[in-house]
Amino acid sequence: MRIAIVGAGGVGGLLAGLLARSGTEVLLVARGAALEAIRSGGVAVDSPLGRFTARPAASAEDPAALGPADAVLVAVKAWQVEGIASRLSPLVAGGGFAVPLQNGVEAAPRLAAALGEERVVGGLTHVLAWTEAPGRIRHVGAAPRVTLGERGALAGRPSARLEALAAALRGAGIEVGIAEDVEAATWEKFLLIEPWGSVAAAARAPIRALRAVPETRALLLAAMDEVSALAAARGVSLPAGLKDATLAWLDGLPAEATASMQRDIGAGRPSELGDQTGAVVRLAQAAGVPVPLHRTLLALLLPQERAARGELPAFART
Repeated sequence: MRIAIVGAGGVGGLLAGLLARSGTEVLLVARGAALEAIRSGGVAVDSPLGRFTARPAASAEDPAALGPADAVLVAVKAWQVEGIASRLSPLVAGGGFAVPLQNGVEAAPRLAAALGEERVVGGLTHVLAWTEAPGRIRHVGAAPRVTLGERGALAGRPSARLEALAAALRGAGIEVGIAEDVEAATWEKFLLIEPWGSVAAAARAPIRALRAVPETRALLLAAMDEVSALAAARGVSLPAGLKDATLAWLDGLPAEATASMQRDIGAGRPSELGDQTGAVVRLAQAAGVPVPLHRTLLALLLPQERAARGELPAFART
């Protein structure tokens, strides 16, 4: 199977390395220092699944230079999806399809608006991985897990194209599930990653501190409640006991674990604030759901985000 991966950060770089090591033909869309490093030395991965270096079959900044693929794993940050979506048409021109792997709940519709509904399926991933240097990926914890699912009229139906992609991913050591309701699965992850990232970014603390301080733990639970209420208002059915299961998962994380949005905000980089905390506020307003905690978290974090994007003068992050 010919698989294109868009983005060479923690998620994209890890998946590219694992798939290339397994013998899959990997096409990698990257840019800047990451592209240069991968072209010269491949993707270097430090993971519980092994320490190794693997080379994609081809890599380029322009997706059109790589030719069509069977599947396209879109692993850029959520705020970058809209900008790159229209450039991915050459990758799906031969009948391929795109899989969004972003944190958030709006990536699939954004891709579909540019590529067509039939060229986009639902997707999400659970993994703790990040870039230590261009082309060098660090992965900790459990094996990466990808969830796939058809959308719209095809939701819940058997899908040969998803089964083929799942087989390739499993062959690389990646856990895969195929969801009958991938939108609900996306909101299940959102209930995990968004409250964690928002509260942790505001607290500027690793998970051990969030779960150890009763007041902050209560704040995290309250943020989960707001996301659950928003999902229900949008007609998304989440499993009973999901909040308890999500909290148990957070309690099992390595003590120093941090969320990706938290790391970006802390480092002064543009983050997914608008697609996580901001999305909750925006979607809640449209649905008529009160989310006072998220409005407060967004107000606290916006100055740092706007400074990172050059919309405010830079200031010391003390």
